Amino acid sequence: MLNQIELTKSVPQERWGEFFDQFSDGNRGRHISIEIINPELGDEELIQNAPLMAMVYDRPGKGNDLVIETGKDEVTYAHTVDAPTEVLTGQSESGRMLAVWISDATGTKTLVKLQPVEP
Repeated sequence: MLNQIELTKSVPQERWGEFFDQFSDGNRGRHISIEIINPELGDEELIQNAPLMAMVYDRPGKGNDLVIETGKDEVTYAHTVDAPTEVLTGQSESGRMLAVWISDATGTKTLVKLQPVEP
């Protein structure tokens, strides 16, 4: 599915906290899927069609991780990316966010795909 989404924008690390706060506020409740791409273990879909609650980044020295939380009123699933090294985004032609691609220090990639919004 990744080949249908062009990842075009890199988010500078110094802006990750602000980016994930704004991303969470702007996409809360939007349904997502989370897929792991690991060069040694292969690909694995962790969750699909779950409402996004938040993506919370803790900078190095404060945890150095990114937690992706799903659920409506309470967290029903959480996935942690330890020591993220790169964040890329994919957007539609109209600028609507379609995906976030997070690389970590081990070479594992986490792909968060956002479901289309109903008009």
